[in-house]
Amino acid sequence: MSIAYLDPGNIESDLQSGVMAKYKLIWVLLLAHVLGLVLQRNSARLGVVAGKDVAQIAHEYYPRAPRIILWIMVEIAIIGSDMQEVIGTATSIYLLTNGFIPLWAGVLLTILDTFSFMFLEKYGVRKFEAFFCLLMAVMAGTFGYQFFAASPDTGLLFKGMFLPWCEGCGEQQLLQAVSIIGAVIMPHNLYLHSALVKSRKIDRTQRHRVSEANKYNFIESGIALFCSFIINVFVMSVFAQTFSGKTNNELRNTCYNTSNGMPDFYKDVFPANDDLAESDIYEAGVFLGCTFGVASLYIWAVGILASGQASTMTGTYAGQFAMEGFLQISLPRWKRILITRSLAIAPTLVVTIFADGIESLSGLNDLLNCVMMLQLPFALLPVLTFISDRRIMGCFRASLALKIFSIICSLGVVAINLFFAFSYVQDNFGFRAISIPIVAIVGVFYLLYIAYLFVYAFIGGGLFMPSQNSKFFPPPNYSLFSLPWEDDKQCKITYF
Repeated sequence: MSIAYLDPGNIESDLQSGVMAKYKLIWVLLLAHVLGLVLQRNSARLGVVAGKDVAQIAHEYYPRAPRIILWIMVEIAIIGSDMQEVIGTATSIYLLTNGFIPLWAGVLLTILDTFSFMFLEKYGVRKFEAFFCLLMAVMAGTFGYQFFAASPDTGLLFKGMFLPWCEGCGEQQLLQAVSIIGAVIMPHNLYLHSALVKSRKIDRTQRHRVSEANKYNFIESGIALFCSFIINVFVMSVFAQTFSGKTNNELRNTCYNTSNGMPDFYKDVFPANDDLAESDIYEAGVFLGCTFGVASLYIWAVGILASGQASTMTGTYAGQFAMEGFLQISLPRWKRILITRSLAIAPTLVVTIFADGIESLSGLNDLLNCVMMLQLPFALLPVLTFISDRRIMGCFRASLALKIFSIICSLGVVAINLFFAFSYVQDNFGFRAISIPIVAIVGVFYLLYIAYLFVYAFIGGGLFMPSQNSKFFPPPNYSLFSLPWEDDKQCKITYF
């Protein structure tokens, strides 16, 4: 679960935030992780209490048509995340080989390495989790090395972490702050977490055992996300200290310094002009190598490779659970990997072959962050609906305070996402007369479906009203949910 907070899309968002706003947006990163912990807690709690994951419950909860739309939205989020992982892995291979393995070949290699890692699962869940911990340790070591090499200003770091303000920031920094939230909180991760907790042995016949499992899952999630937050802070701080405010000519001159040992292949990465330098995963690696020596380039590439490999497997698992839950179809894992990885590789391969250089992948990453943000409500709202339903959660249903908090967060996320999407499309594509009707139609359907899920949360989910038997909001099949220890007379709703 924590790996999804450290995928290549997150790493790129971190470094761009450091470049654009220095330390001023670290508090947004902290807020995103705290919000993510609350949302992951909801997801894990649902899996523990109900004994089913979000996709399985959605299959029994929603009517057929809305359920299929929801599954399609989840799959789009998974494919978008998978594409970011492919981009990160291919870029790291490109850096490690000094361009000897071209991007298109690195993209193709990602379909093979996933299969090679997935066989580790047959040695047991705990050993598989230990392997993920090893990958996180690699990221902590590589990005931590860059952190201590850059020696960031700790005073400004902690000020930026705990002072919720961005003095002197403009629209670009505002959009970057929004992008942090979209990059950190991944929609498919909520589906994944509710399924992962089922790997734990829990005696669901006793309420106190379920309560105990909820407590330890929360502690485990808190520790995992704390580690993810520290690694993200490492990345943001490094580029806030060393990269921010630099021009392309300054970085170009640094790369032409022969003492850093950088191959000639990288010396013309930054153009010869006085514009403020922009950075992506590739340019960030080149910058680190030019500034701190060629070893930093390869250390950075190893960290990105670990990030891409770990998050690749989380996407694979999320896709498997989503398909099995929504469609009640169980495919062999190798087939599922082949399908999802092919869907992610095809557009990425097209971009790498026909686009103008590796810089095009950064633009694709920004587009994918926008797509992921637009899919987030389709994970937030179902989880909110399910954890609020007494017949699914019993005494463990969400308290009134949590319901209100979750609704406010959901509305805020939807508004932020729409603002970011509008700004992104306007800045990168513009609004032509022919495109306005298309955007308007898609936007209307998007908002109507979100509104439907909100209404279902109130009526079908029983947030404040009992379930209503209507054509558009039929009652779920509650006979499939069992709470053997439930006794409403002794029920006291507590969240933590």
